[in-house]
Amino acid sequence: MATAAIHALPAPLLDVNGIEVIYNHVILVLKGVSLQVPEGGIVALLGANGAGKTTTLKAVSNLLAAERGEVTKGYIEFRGERVDRLNPSELVKRGAIQVMEGRHCFPHLSVEENLLTGAYSRKASRAEIRADLEKVYGFFPRLKQRRTSLAGYTSGGEQQMTAIGRALMARPRMILLDEPSMGLAPQIVEEIFEIVRNLNEAEIERFLFAELIRLVLLRF
Repeated sequence: MATAAIHALPAPLLDVNGIEVIYNHVILVLKGVSLQVPEGGIVALLGANGAGKTTTLKAVSNLLAAERGEVTKGYIEFRGERVDRLNPSELVKRGAIQVMEGRHCFPHLSVEENLLTGAYSRKASRAEIRADLEKVYGFFPRLKQRRTSLAGYTSGGEQQMTAIGRALMARPRMILLDEPSMGLAPQIVEEIFEIVRNLNEAEIERFLFAELIRLVLLRF
């Protein structure tokens, strides 16, 4: 009798299973949302404005409570551990970092000071942090040129690069980018997505994107 070997599929890095999100105890925003991010994968979450992309990412990052929202059904696992009841700082320490929409930077800090804040959650030596900073500058040469400039006076593209670079300084296992191309010129969008692709291949292995369909089509 012939027998077939059964090979178990590797567990996904991120597993969102049938989640429901409610705001203010009454407003149903998400229902039955499921997705997985495999090891080494880039996943795009597509949809029109108001479809729930940002809410999905905030559910993964545990940022709903600040807006009186909560996951009421389903579960979220990161690296095989259920994480939907953790606070955001605990999730960051486990390696999941969100870059929120709007290119949030500290405007009165320099570009380099913004980047260094990303390493705050880590216990690392100055030499390690400096080495990571140089890696970020390798991916974003423009940031090295502008490292002493106040972030609030840099261009939109440079602020987006700063926000992504700051996330990289935390040495994440997964980065969630919420509309990274919003309000940017098509040429800058192309440049940022090319950098993200290079990051995925060379340094960071997993990304989850929340992006508008029309902007994704510019890239793909």
